[in-house]
Amino acid sequence: MNATHSCTAEMPYEFLPRLKGLYIATELLIGVLAIIGNLLVCLAVTRNKKLRTVTNYFLVSLAVSDILVGLVAIPCAVLTDLGRPRHNLPLCLVLVSVLMVLTQSSILSLLAVAAERYMAILLPFQYQRMMSPRNAQWALLVTWGLGAISGTVPLMDWKRQPADSNYCIFTCVVDMTYMVYFNFFCCLLVPLVAMIIIYAHIFLTVRRQLRRIAVARGAGVDLRASACGSSETGTEDSVSSASGGREGPGGGPDLGDVRQLEEKKSKAEVRSGTESPIDTETSTVFTKFGFRIASAGFGSAPADLRPGESSVAKSTTRISQELRKATSLFLVLFLFSVCWLPIHLINCILLFCPNCNVPMSLTLAAILLSHANSALNPILYAYRMRSFRHTLIGMWRGMRNAGPKHQ
Repeated sequence: MNATHSCTAEMPYEFLPRLKGLYIATELLIGVLAIIGNLLVCLAVTRNKKLRTVTNYFLVSLAVSDILVGLVAIPCAVLTDLGRPRHNLPLCLVLVSVLMVLTQSSILSLLAVAAERYMAILLPFQYQRMMSPRNAQWALLVTWGLGAISGTVPLMDWKRQPADSNYCIFTCVVDMTYMVYFNFFCCLLVPLVAMIIIYAHIFLTVRRQLRRIAVARGAGVDLRASACGSSETGTEDSVSSASGGREGPGGGPDLGDVRQLEEKKSKAEVRSGTESPIDTETSTVFTKFGFRIASAGFGSAPADLRPGESSVAKSTTRISQELRKATSLFLVLFLFSVCWLPIHLINCILLFCPNCNVPMSLTLAAILLSHANSALNPILYAYRMRSFRHTLIGMWRGMRNAGPKHQ
C-alpha cells in the first residue's frame, strides 16, 4: 500500500478479489468468536459472586470493548477496506474512529488493571480504603471517557481532512501524523511502558518477599528442632547459650530472650531491604516448641494448627496466587502489544517513508491480528485464571445437562 497514490479516482491499492474474500471471511469469523467468548466472560462474572472483584470489573470493561469490536468495529473495518461509504467524509470518519475509541478504552482498561494490582499487592492497606466498587466504577467511566476523547480527535477536526476523497480509505481520510505521534506514541506506547514498569516492580517485590518467607520458615524449623532436641536430651538449648545461658522457669530457653533475638533479626532484615507493606506485613510469634506467622491481613493462626496449615503457609499461598494473577494479567498486556504493534509500525512506515511499498497482504494480516486480540483474551482467561475456568466449565456442564431435560 503506497500512501502517495490518489484517493479520488480509484482505489489507492490493488485489492484482489481472492484476497478480499479471504479477508472478509476471516474478519467475520474473528467477530463471531470475539462476541461469543467475551459474552461468556461477562456471564461468568454475573453468575459467580466470587468473581465480582475490582480486578474483574476492569476485565469486564475490557470484555465489553472486545464485544463491541466484534459487533461494530469489525464491520466498520470491512466497509472502510472496501472503500465504503463513498462521497461521505463525516460518516467515513465516524467508522474509522470507532475502532480507535475501542482501542484506547482497551489500553486504558489494562492500565487500570495494572494500577489496581499494584495497589492490591504492594499497598494492601491503602487499597482497602481507596479501591471500593464505587471508585472502580468512576475509574471505568474515566477510562471510557478518555478513550472516547482520544479516539474521536479526527472527528473534531474533520473539516481539515481531504474532502476530495471518493473512497473511504483509512490512510486517505486519517492523518498519519495523528496516528503515529498522538495515537501510537502518546496513547499506546506511554501506557504500555508504564504498565511494564508496574508489573516489573510487582514481580521483583513479590519474588523478594517469597524468599524472605522461605528464610523465615527455615529459621522456624531450626528453632523447633533445637527446642525439641533440648527437651529430649536435657542439654542446654543453643538459643539459650547464645543469649547468655539464661533459662526460663521451666528449664528451657527464656522466651523473652528468644523473642528479643528474633525481633532484632527481623528488624535487621527489614532495614537491609526495601521496605514495603508486603515486607513488613508479617510478624513472627514464638511459642515454646515452635512458632507461627501472623499475617496482618488474615489474622492469627490457631495454636493447634498442623505445620502444613500454618499461617506462614497461608501467607505464602496468598502471595503465590497474587503473583500468578499478576502474571496472567501481564500476559493479557503482552498479547495486546503483540497484536497491535504491527499495524502501528506499518503506520510509522507510511509516515516516515511515504515512498516505501508495504504489501497489501501484510497490511491486511496486521489488521486481522489487531482484531484477533479481542477473540484471544477469553481463551487466555480460561487457560490461566482458575476461577474463570471453573466457572466456565460449570456453565458448560449446566447447559449440557439442561439440554436433555428440555428434549
